[in-house]
This record gives sequence, structure tokens and C-alpha cells, in this order.
Amino acid sequence: MISWLFAKSITNAANLGLAFGLVGGVAYAAYYLGFAVAGWVIYKMRTVGGFRSIHHFLETRFGKSAMVLFSLLICFRLFNEVWSNTMVIGSYFGGVGDVAYYAAILVFTVLTLAYSLKGGMSSSILTDVIQMAFFGVLITVILLAILPRVEYDVAPILTSGEWTLATGGNLLLVAILQSFSYPFHDPVMTDRGFLSDPKTTLKAFMWAAPIGFICILLFSVVGVYGGIAGVEGQAPVEVAKLLGGPILLVMNFIMITSAASTLDSTFTSFSKLAVVDLGGGARVQGEVGEGASLIRTRANGESGTEPSFDENDEVIVSKGRIAMIVITILGTVPVFLNPEILSATTVSGAMVAGLAPVFCLWWLKVPPLSFWLSVGFGLLCGFILVFGYWPDWLTVSTGKYADLLGVTLVEVVGCFALYLLPLLFRRK
Repeated sequence: MISWLFAKSITNAANLGLAFGLVGGVAYAAYYLGFAVAGWVIYKMRTVGGFRSIHHFLETRFGKSAMVLFSLLICFRLFNEVWSNTMVIGSYFGGVGDVAYYAAILVFTVLTLAYSLKGGMSSSILTDVIQMAFFGVLITVILLAILPRVEYDVAPILTSGEWTLATGGNLLLVAILQSFSYPFHDPVMTDRGFLSDPKTTLKAFMWAAPIGFICILLFSVVGVYGGIAGVEGQAPVEVAKLLGGPILLVMNFIMITSAASTLDSTFTSFSKLAVVDLGGGARVQGEVGEGASLIRTRANGESGTEPSFDENDEVIVSKGRIAMIVITILGTVPVFLNPEILSATTVSGAMVAGLAPVFCLWWLKVPPLSFWLSVGFGLLCGFILVFGYWPDWLTVSTGKYADLLGVTLVEVVGCFALYLLPLLFRRK
């Protein structure tokens, strides 16, 4: 769950709280329903279908070309995760163009890469535990700083905003609908679905949904308070300034914690994608599944019951480390450019809506054409929205995110219909 508390996500949660009140926080937190959806689907895919990874499922059912397209989609996501999170860190040390801004980004990125290279997924999971505890302490400190400012009266916070479509309701419905597709294009989440035994994994995913929802909702209170106090701009920064230097430092720490937990997972997921899923370089070792040999190296002389490493495993790990370095360099380049230019390339929830029937109806034996029709229609609708050509007559509400809600509704109906259409003709 901590790996989904991106620095960018908690910034967005606070900004939505500032813009729409508590409604905005609930809307953004609704995306964490995706943990429950992904957890249940992955549990069934492993226990009933016998699949070892998302890529194993796609290649088995729809062919290698479908698996490659899916890999390209998540490559774009992982690429954007690097610069979008590190830029948040830089903003706490200086403005764009300042030496301190770029120095903070580079130092933070290199330090995160260093421990990721050392231990891969095991380092990522170990630091996740530390970062989760740290996040809990820091958010408590921030809330305790806010409550005296409102004289311990939570009524203004609970009643902030209006529960209408135009004032945050659009995004709430979008988040609920996209929860059935969005998590499956995020290897930071799905890679963890194949590490432990199925029952342990299912419990972890089911707990992550409500805990993640609560964490995001609590952090949105920062923005809600900012609205009450009348601040403008980036809610976390402005509210932290309002609360004083120590809280600004705490806010800085919480962003570093969240960004690091995402960044090390991004490095590990890209490593697995490049070497295991696309490169076919790992052995399957029991329940652990594909990529087991990337979880831990034995270079530090650890003993235990884990499988021993041979020369081939060491080659795989070396390639994985090279992949981490590559994504670090490529993902950092946009920091020195204008990131707004690249924002259109982000694989948004709208673009991957076609994955919903692919995974939520995973047990149906459909022809490969179903995958291409569903995913293709989702990508088409997403690009139309990104480039500003979505027709007004296909929107069902007004206000911010009305277009996003319109395209999401069309995608849900269209993608499921197109996914099932070849099955209907095949039966005939």
C-alpha cells in the first residue's frame, strides 16, 4: 500500500481537498478500491488458473504480441513515475531552474537507486515497512498541528465541499469505475501479487484497500484546512508554510518517504519487466513464481531456506541492475526539460480502461481478437480525450472532470461489449 502513496498522489489528494473539500479527498481515495479488485483477481488467477504472473496470463491467453503491447503501456507508466515523483522532491528545495532544485532531485534519485541495486525487491519491501511507519508518524504530526488551528472542531472539515457531480462527484465516479482497470497496468502493485502464497497475498491486498483509503483521506485534510484558511497554490507547500518551519520540514520528510517508496518499486518493477517478462531470463521456483531469482541476491552471504544462486542467476541479477540504471537515466531526463510536453504521453486511467474486461473476466476463454478490440478502443478514447477532441454530447454532467466521466462511461460499456463480441460470433 505504501508503494501507492506516491509523492504525487498525496500532493493531488491535498490539492483536491483544497479545491472540493472533503469530497475531493474521498474521490481520490476511491482509487484504492483497486487493491481489493486486483487482489481478488490475482488470487483467482493463481489458485484457479495456475498463472505465475500477469505477463504469463496474457501470453498464454492472447499471444506474445498482446503481452508486448501491455509491456509497452506499463513502460510508459514506469518512465513517468520517475520524473513526476522526483520533481515533487525538488520543489521543496528550490524553484525550477535553481541549482538546489536539480541537486536535490539527483541526490535523492541516486540514493534510492543505490539501495535498490543492492537488494532489488527485498530491499524495496524492507524499506516499505520502514516508510509506512514513518508515514503514519508524520501524518499524525501534521494533523495534530492542524487541529488546534480549527479549535479541535472537525465539523468544518467534515462538512466542507458539496456532494454534487460538478464539485468532485465526477472524479469519485471515475475513480470507482477505473478501479476495475487501473491497477492492472501498475506493476508496482501487481508484481507483489505473485511473491507470497496466495492467501497471504489476498489478505495483504484486502487490508491495503481500506488503509490506503484512510491515509489518502487524512492527507486530503491538509488541503481542506487550506481551503478554510484561504490559501492558494500547491496545498501541501502553502499549508506547511502557514503552519511554520517545523511542519514544513515534516511535510518535506513525508514527500521524501512517499517518493522513495514509489521510486524503489519502480526500479524493481522495470528490472523484472525488462529481464524476466520480456527477456525470459528467470527460472520458475515453486510458489514464488516468475522473477523469484530477482528478489534477493546472496552476495552478502545470507543463509536460509531460499534457493541457492547459480551462475545464470547472477547474470540475470546483473542485467536487472543494468535495467534499473537505464530507467533511472531515462526517467530523470524530463526533469531538465519541460515536463508539460511529456504529460500527454502518460498512460492515464482513461487509456487503459480496456484492461477491465481482460482481467475481470479472466476465466472466459475468448479469442485474442477480444484483447485487441477492448484495449484498442480504450486507447482510442483516451487519446481523443488527451488531445481535446472528446465531443460534448457524450458528457453526462457539468463541472471539472465531466469529460473524464463521459469517456470512462463510454469505455466501460464499449470495452466490455467489444471484448465479448468475438465470443458471440465464435459460438455461432
